Amino acid sequence: MNMRSERKQVFEIFSNSFSDIMFFLMLFFLIASTMITPGTIKLMLPQANQTQSMNKPPKEIAISITKDLKYFVDNKQVQFSEIEPILRNIKKESSSEVHAIVRCDNVIAVQSLVDVLQIGSKVEVKMVLATTRKDKAN
Repeated sequence: MNMRSERKQVFEIFSNSFSDIMFFLMLFFLIASTMITPGTIKLMLPQANQTQSMNKPPKEIAISITKDLKYFVDNKQVQFSEIEPILRNIKKESSSEVHAIVRCDNVIAVQSLVDVLQIGSKVEVKMVLATTRKDKAN
């Protein structure tokens, strides 16, 4: 008396949805790992009588010159005569050194750019000219 059925049951695992789940988990962990900051562990640091401080990163400001000679300092439109007092105030208020990134339209006269660079030299602010990469085909 054999009670076993003639048909055998076949068990299958469909793994199509597993690849989708793994993809979403990978995205989640990649995004989460970029948001984790390494200094989040709360510690009571040891005390010392004398300390050595690290240099602060330089304060960066943006100076932009449009093709119709409008001047902007940190996205705020100013007159050319206002650039020097603004740079002096920023330099005076900043405890670290100040860097100014100068962005100008490529069709303006060179003298307009030089005038802004001279203001930075006068105020003793390091000036950096922003450029774009020239295509290798040209």
